[in-house]
Amino acid sequence: MHHSPAPDPYAPDPPNPSHDPCVRVRGAREHNLRGVDVDIPRDALTVFTGVSGSGKSSLAFGTLYAEAQRRYFESVAPYARRLIHQIGAPKVDSVTGLPPAVSLQQRRSSPGSRSSVGTVTLLSNSLRMLYSRAGTYPVGAERLDSDSFSPNTTAGACPSCQGLGRVHRTNEELLVPDPALSIRQGAIAAWPGAWQGKNLRDVLDALGYDVDRPWRELAAEDREWILFTREQPVVTVHPVRDADRIQRPYQGTYMSAHRYVMRTFSDSKSATLRARAERFLTDAPCPVCEGRRLRPEALAVTFAGRTIAEAAALALTDLDEVLASTPSQGEAARVLIEDLRSRIDPVTELGLGYLSLDRTAPTLSAGELQRLRLATQLRSGLFGVVYVLDEPSAGLHPADTEALLSVLDRLKAAGNTVFVVEHHLDVVRHADWLVDVGPAAGEHGGRVLHSGPPAALADVAESATARALFGTEEPFAPRPARTAGATIRLSGVRRHNLRGVDAEFPLGVFTAVTGVSGSGKSTLVGQALAEEVSGRLTDQDFPVRRLVEVDQKPIGRTPRSNLATYTGLFDVVRRLFTATEEAKARDWKAGRFSFNVPGGRCETCQGEGFVSVELLFLPSTYAPCPQCAGARYNSETLEVRYRGLNIAEVLGLTVEAAAGFFAEVPAAARSLRALEEIGLGYLRLGQPATELSGGEAQRVKLASELQRSRRDHTLYLLDEPTTGLHPADVRVLMRQLHGLVDAGHSVVVVEHDMAVVAGADWVLDMGPGGGAAGGRVIASGTPREVARTPGSVTAGYLARALGSEGGS
Repeated sequence: MHHSPAPDPYAPDPPNPSHDPCVRVRGAREHNLRGVDVDIPRDALTVFTGVSGSGKSSLAFGTLYAEAQRRYFESVAPYARRLIHQIGAPKVDSVTGLPPAVSLQQRRSSPGSRSSVGTVTLLSNSLRMLYSRAGTYPVGAERLDSDSFSPNTTAGACPSCQGLGRVHRTNEELLVPDPALSIRQGAIAAWPGAWQGKNLRDVLDALGYDVDRPWRELAAEDREWILFTREQPVVTVHPVRDADRIQRPYQGTYMSAHRYVMRTFSDSKSATLRARAERFLTDAPCPVCEGRRLRPEALAVTFAGRTIAEAAALALTDLDEVLASTPSQGEAARVLIEDLRSRIDPVTELGLGYLSLDRTAPTLSAGELQRLRLATQLRSGLFGVVYVLDEPSAGLHPADTEALLSVLDRLKAAGNTVFVVEHHLDVVRHADWLVDVGPAAGEHGGRVLHSGPPAALADVAESATARALFGTEEPFAPRPARTAGATIRLSGVRRHNLRGVDAEFPLGVFTAVTGVSGSGKSTLVGQALAEEVSGRLTDQDFPVRRLVEVDQKPIGRTPRSNLATYTGLFDVVRRLFTATEEAKARDWKAGRFSFNVPGGRCETCQGEGFVSVELLFLPSTYAPCPQCAGARYNSETLEVRYRGLNIAEVLGLTVEAAAGFFAEVPAAARSLRALEEIGLGYLRLGQPATELSGGEAQRVKLASELQRSRRDHTLYLLDEPTTGLHPADVRVLMRQLHGLVDAGHSVVVVEHDMAVVAGADWVLDMGPGGGAAGGRVIASGTPREVARTPGSVTAGYLARALGSEGGS
C-alpha cells in the first residue's frame, strides 16, 4: 500500500486532540457553505470576513458555535441529548480541537422591560449587597437582605405597581373612541376582532343590552358595567344563523373591555397583541413609589446619602466617583465597593460609562448590549474557551474601537480563543488570523477564499475584503457639492443628555451626524428631529411632506413574518397561485396559499415551519416541523404549481432567482429589483424575519421605501445604516441613498463609518464625550470644515478618511 508523505487531513485525530493547536472543520454545509474545510489556530484572535450573506456567520455561529453548544448539551444530561435530535446538529462532517464556547451575538430577540444595564452586567447584585450590608438604615429599622432591594422580587417590588414603576390605566375615551357607533358597529375599539369580538357582542346581546343603539345613547351605568365590570357572567348564546352554516347555541362568558385589555397587556406572549392593548392604556409614574419601583422600606436605606434608586440612576462614571470618594465603614463595605468598582471598570473601558444601571435593556442598541455582555465576560475570568463575537464594533466611533481591540487582546491573553465576525477594517487589520468567506453573497458565496495571516490576503484576487483592506478599491468618485434648500432648526432641545442644544439640518442634501457612543446622536435625530418634523408635516409652508424613519428593529418578531410578507410580495404571489387552472378547479381563494390561516397550512406547526422546543434553564429553540419538514403547507396545497414550482418552492427562491422567475410580473419585479439594488439579492423570499440581522432588516425597510418612488419631498432618517455591512456593500447602499438626494429628497444618517461621513454634504459632530460629558454640537459644516475642528474627537479620523479619498 502506497503512503503519500503529505498528512491526510481526514486521518483520525491524534491520540490526544486537546493538544491540537488548531480547530479543524471538515465538510461544513450549513446554509450556503459548500462543504467547507478550514483550520483555525487556537489561542489567537481570528476574524471572519466577507460580504453580507457570504456565509461567514454560518461558519462562525452556525457551525463552530453550534457544534460547541451541541457538545456541551451532550455532556450535560440524557434529557438534553433528546433535544439535540430535535434541534439538529450543524451540517458538518467533523470539527476537532474545539474547546467549549461562549457566544456573544447581537441577539435578534429583544430583552424584556425588566432587564436593565444592571441586570445584564450583574452590577445590580453587587449594588444591592452593598445597600443590604453597608447601607445607612433609619433608627430602629431591621436589616434587609439584598432581595429586598430588587424591584423584580416580591420582597422588594412596590406593591402598587408590582415593581414596574409605572401604572397602566384606561378610561372610556380610550376604549370607545367613537361614541356615535353602536356596539355592533364596533364602538368598543379595544375588543378583539374576528370571532372573539363577535362572541362578546353576542353575549352582551343575550344579557339584554342594546347592541344596536349608538353608544352615547346608552345609560351611564350600563356603559360603566360593559366597560369596567369585574363580573364574568355566563349565558346561553343563540347565534344569528348564517345561511351557509348551522350554528348551535353555546355557553358564552362575558369579559369587560377593561379586563380584556389589562389581561392581554400583562399576560399575552404576542408582541403585536400587547402593543395593540397598549394603545388603550395611559401610563403614568406609580403614585406610591413615584416611579422608583421599590417598597418604602428599601427606599429608606441610603449609602453616601443616596437611595438605591438614586444610585442606579447615576451614569456609571459618576457612580464610580461616588464609590471612590466614600470613606468605607468597615471591612464588608470596603470589599463590596472594590468589587463594584472592578465590575464598572470594563464597562467604562468599552465606552459605556454614560449608561446608568436603571437604563432598561430595550432602549439599548444591539451593539451596546453586546459590549455590556463582553464587559461582564471580561470580569468572569474564564480561560480555555472560545468566544464567538458578532460585530463587536457595531455602533462604535473609531475612537472607541481602540478600547475594544485592547479588550479582545486581554481575552486572548487570558488563554482564550477569540473568533470575531467583523467588517470594521481596524479590527480586521488587528487579527492574528483571517478567514475570508465569499466571493459574493448567497449561492455565489459559501467558500473559504483565504485562511491565514491578514497580510497574505493581498494575493487573493477574487476577495472583496482584499480590495477594501489593501486599497485597490476605486476611491468614492467626487461629486459636485450640493447646495441646501431650506433648513430645519431645532433650538433648546432638552432630553437625555442634551441640555439646551441648538442644531440646524439643511434640506435637499446628505447629512451625517457623528460623535462617540452616548454623545446624543440618536436622541437628536431619532427623537428631537423626528418629533419636530412629524409635528409639522401638515403645515402648508413646511418644505418636508413625508418623514421616513428607517431603524434596525426587526421587521417581525416571529418566523411568521418574512421578506415576502413584509414587502407585500406575498400578496402578489398568492394571487398568481389562485389564478392557476388547478386552484380554480378546486375553487381555492388566496387564503389557501397563506401559511398564517387554517386551510392550506400544515396544522402540526400551524404554518410556522418550526416547532418551538422549550429547554429547561436554556432559551427555547426552534426545530423544523416533523410533519411538513419546514415547508409550512399541507401536501394538498403543495400540489398546485405555478410555472412548475409549488408555493413552498417559490418561498425558497432567493431574491435574485425570483427576479428572473417573476420578470414578466410587474408588481413582483418592482419590489424584487429594489431588494436586489440594495444588495439583498442573496436573501430567500421566505426567510423568517427572526433570521435577519439588524442591518438586513433596515435595508429591507429601505428597499420597500425605494420601490414606492415618491415625488413629495421626503426626509429619510437612518440610524447607523452601515452596521453589519462589508465595505463593498456600503458602496451599494450609499449609491442608493445619494440617489434619493439626487431625486430631490433629504437624507440624515447617524454614522460612524468615516468613508460615509467623508462623502456627505454636511456633518454635525456631537460630543465631546458620552453621557454627561456629551450632548453638545461640537462642530457643523462640510466634512472638510469639521475635519479641521479642534476639540472634536471625530476630526482626526475624518481627516484621515478625506486624505485617503483621492482628494474629493
